[in-house]
Amino acid sequence: MNQNFIFAIGFLAQILFSARQLTQWISSERAGKILSPILFWQLSIFASSLLIIYGILRNDPAIIFGQFITYGVYIRNLYFFGFWKKIPRLPRFLAYAFPLLAVGMLLVGQTHNLQTIFSNDDIPTTLLIWGITGQIVFTFRFIYQWFYSEKRKQSILPLGFWIISLTGSLMVLSYAIIRKDPVLFVGQAFGLIVYSRNIILDLRQKKSDEADDYASN
Repeated sequence: MNQNFIFAIGFLAQILFSARQLTQWISSERAGKILSPILFWQLSIFASSLLIIYGILRNDPAIIFGQFITYGVYIRNLYFFGFWKKIPRLPRFLAYAFPLLAVGMLLVGQTHNLQTIFSNDDIPTTLLIWGITGQIVFTFRFIYQWFYSEKRKQSILPLGFWIISLTGSLMVLSYAIIRKDPVLFVGQAFGLIVYSRNIILDLRQKKSDEADDYASN
């Protein structure tokens, strides 16, 4: 398949990911505290779907692995907002079925399948392990966010989410540089700014809350 077309899919996914980060960033800056807007999760679903396709076409298991896990977390957060139940049944069914279709493609595909992905000579074993480890760390942020939100029954982006994001992003960024993947590089480079800024906002908000509590006492 034409490499330009494959990169176009990847860049479109990263544009959507960047748009979700920008939406969350602007909302939080206006409020002066960390917010979890519904548009963040809506864009995440579409971006994740495209990045799974991109990962398959690039024969890159590090990309595919991370997106398969976070995909369900995005749906769960939309459920917290009450938005998921408002979606007609057919789009919901297609959203649920998409990961299964992607797995089916990997099982029966001729050009892009499990064998071609894990025997990709363009990715040395050491680099592959590093990339997958980075994706595990990067993906864990949503597992952490999921458990955090489940306890409170609402969608929240806690401080730990941004610290894990920053750590995982640095790992994936180094993978992208060595792999010479412009799609991953652009997405992670922009993300570093947003993650760092949200950490600052969260710490500032906690400091302000502590000051208010001290004054009230």
